[in-house]
Amino acid sequence: MAIVKDFSVEEKLVSLIRLQKLDSKLDQIQILKGELPMEVSDLEDELAGLNSRKNRIEEEINGISDYINERKNIISESEALVKKYEKQSENVKNNREFEAINKEIEMQQLEGKLAEKHIRDANIELAEKVKALDAAKKKIDDKTAVLDTKKEELGKIIAETEKEETAVKKQIDKAREDIDERLLFSYDRIRNNYRNGLAVVAVERDACGGCYNAIPPQKQSEIRQRKKVIVCENCGRILTDEDLAESVVIK
Repeated sequence: MAIVKDFSVEEKLVSLIRLQKLDSKLDQIQILKGELPMEVSDLEDELAGLNSRKNRIEEEINGISDYINERKNIISESEALVKKYEKQSENVKNNREFEAINKEIEMQQLEGKLAEKHIRDANIELAEKVKALDAAKKKIDDKTAVLDTKKEELGKIIAETEKEETAVKKQIDKAREDIDERLLFSYDRIRNNYRNGLAVVAVERDACGGCYNAIPPQKQSEIRQRKKVIVCENCGRILTDEDLAESVVIK
């Protein structure tokens, strides 16, 4: 932790105003990026899910295809056995052998028909899976195109603002070193409480520049004297006079 010098109240206010202006500048740079970083991240997550779905469907298609090939092999084996038994039936010696061979032929024919039914059912399921795969691939292509566009947009903005953003961040780090730890803690807490990130505001037209609540004349006089750090009784923001706020210029 850097050693902070014993600054006057006015010097502390100047440091706070400078930090606020730098933080606001960084906020503006982030606004330029808008929702693009989040959109890119969401699209990447969605694409990861879609690719997982595509891979799963492809595995299911391969499994169904293997099943169909297995049923086809069963049909081939059954047909071969039927031919074998039919040939054997030509040399039977009695009715008992003939009936036994016929029974084997019937069983193999039934086995073949059952395999054919399984293949028909599997082909229906396969067609549905192929449709689902085509839909998943199309969605992936569409989302990839959108992601590429978003990344290109974000890349351009980052390229345009990266140098400025780096410079502002360095200035912020330096500005924070000149502020008392407790005052800095209060500043960060106030800043995090508001979406616009304003923790230090000037009194404008007799009102707080943050919540626009009226500031009594006596309080305004104390603010202009810069003898102590004063906060808005309504919103809790640190108050400063316009002259001091305008005198602080950041590069």
